[in-house]
Amino acid sequence: MKNNVVLITGGTSGIGRACALEFGRAGARVVITGRDAAKLAATAAELATAGIEHRTVQGDVGLVADADRAVAETVAAFGRLDVLINNAGLSMRAKFADVEVKVIEQLMQTNFFGTVYTTKAALPHLLASKGTIVGVSSIAGYRGLPGRTGYSASKFAMNGFLEALRTELLPEGVNVLTAAPGFTASNIRHTALLANGQTQNETPRDEGKMMTSEEVAQHLRKAVEQRQRGFVLTGEGKLVVFLNKWLPGLMDKMVLNNFRKEEGEL
Repeated sequence: MKNNVVLITGGTSGIGRACALEFGRAGARVVITGRDAAKLAATAAELATAGIEHRTVQGDVGLVADADRAVAETVAAFGRLDVLINNAGLSMRAKFADVEVKVIEQLMQTNFFGTVYTTKAALPHLLASKGTIVGVSSIAGYRGLPGRTGYSASKFAMNGFLEALRTELLPEGVNVLTAAPGFTASNIRHTALLANGQTQNETPRDEGKMMTSEEVAQHLRKAVEQRQRGFVLTGEGKLVVFLNKWLPGLMDKMVLNNFRKEEGEL
């Protein structure tokens, strides 16, 4: 990663923030994006304390102009782009019968179209560097999860987009990596959207029993360095993907029972 330039969307918390520190400590020059100016400043202060050369770009990846600007400012600052980590994302927690359609549209705009917009803007520079495109996906992109219809849809869409793009770019020397961390201790459940679009502000799961964002960032850095095509993390995550492929009917029942245990049963 020495002197590589890494652009991370949603880099102010959770996996994005951990990746900024992980890649930066490995020698990369880091650019992070985020919508919240205060959180950007706080993360920038952490990067500066760690001696990491960095830039910040305030913006919303779900807006094509902001995605274009993030890439443009990265290249203007450092002259190149080697790794794009599409990390920005939203989750939800509501039955489809109850949820307002605008919530699903918002998830698709951030999780899927944010990835499309930023990747489109970054592609010429990644072709020049023969770099890597990363999509931080989810187990929900392999197995539909109740109460997360919009989230699962956005991650399935991301996975399909990245798989097609990986195939297109094989002759060009650009690597495309799809990362499915499994359940990870981060703020994504705290910021999940409820049926009316308001933020949940709490988590229904025991965050202390999950893989940390820092562990995910370590796996992701190694995967980028090794130019892997993808990975699924945690034993639970790997088991879900495996069983869903071979015993889908059983998984329907198991997943439903698991999510019924959440506080505020579905």
